[in-house]
Amino acid sequence: MPEVAPLTGSAAAAVLLMLFDEDEAAQILSRLEPDEVRQLGYAMYDVADVEVDEVNLALDQFVTKAKGRTAIGYGASQHIRGAMHKALGPDRADTILAKITPPTRSNKLSMLKWMEPGEIAAIIELEHPQIMAIVLAHLDPAAAAAVLQLLPAEVQDDVVYRVATLGPVSAEAIDDLEQLFQSRPQQARAGGPTTKRGGTSEAAAIMNNIRKDHEQRIIKALTKRDRAVAQSIEDEMFIFENLLGLSDKDLGTLMRAVDSAVLVVALKGASDELRTRILGCMSQRAAQSIEDEMGERGPMRLAEVLESQKEVIAEARRMGEEGTIMLGGKGDDYV
Repeated sequence: MPEVAPLTGSAAAAVLLMLFDEDEAAQILSRLEPDEVRQLGYAMYDVADVEVDEVNLALDQFVTKAKGRTAIGYGASQHIRGAMHKALGPDRADTILAKITPPTRSNKLSMLKWMEPGEIAAIIELEHPQIMAIVLAHLDPAAAAAVLQLLPAEVQDDVVYRVATLGPVSAEAIDDLEQLFQSRPQQARAGGPTTKRGGTSEAAAIMNNIRKDHEQRIIKALTKRDRAVAQSIEDEMFIFENLLGLSDKDLGTLMRAVDSAVLVVALKGASDELRTRILGCMSQRAAQSIEDEMGERGPMRLAEVLESQKEVIAEARRMGEEGTIMLGGKGDDYV
């Protein structure tokens, strides 16, 4: 009889979940992220006719992994808060906790993760661009980009600008948004805390996930509106490590156009993977020369390294605009 291969990943998790009753399985599913629930749901259908030996192997895997873990981190926040309150009293404990609690993503608007981009866009398309910006800032970049592209074209650049310049968002504003999405009254909390969202990094992350034609139009409009903000977003949209996305041919073409003195400094701050890729696109003699010079230069100031990397990125953009190399866009888009 052939040996049964053990199930792995979501298939093994699906088998275990199928062994629980509905209430127990529901408690587990409620703690997962939307993508995890979808993936696990597909897997549960796939393993519906799993063999007994595969079930036993999945259980063995679970027991083995469970023995190597503890439950000390489970519910840690509640435990720490409860202990602090009992030891110091609510007022003193909350003061201490406000200083030591690690920053986390707000639980507010968590329902957004379970909604499709079309649903979100339909709800906010008639709202003020500031509302749109706050909503997008609470989404993962890919989801935010999908929603952005469904919003009216005439407000897209305004929304990206507002994401890039978004300051702390009050608890009352978040409560109002919850009310908008949940369609039920939500008691506002006057004087509540604020939530920090947005910034050029978040705006750049969103822009990195939209189609190239949308990106170019929005950046052009942003440049007319605020050149500094537009430049900051562009600087963070394409960083030195993104050169890993170029083909060997295009990477080699770019390296031949970059001054070796600039490249030596730029590579000082590159990851091992990117450094290997870049040197591999060069002749053995040229690569050895670059490595030797990097060794001779010794430690360098970070500001100098970043400035050299910006020069390489600027050359890559210029060559991309000319069509000399192709900087990959979304789908089949190229520049």
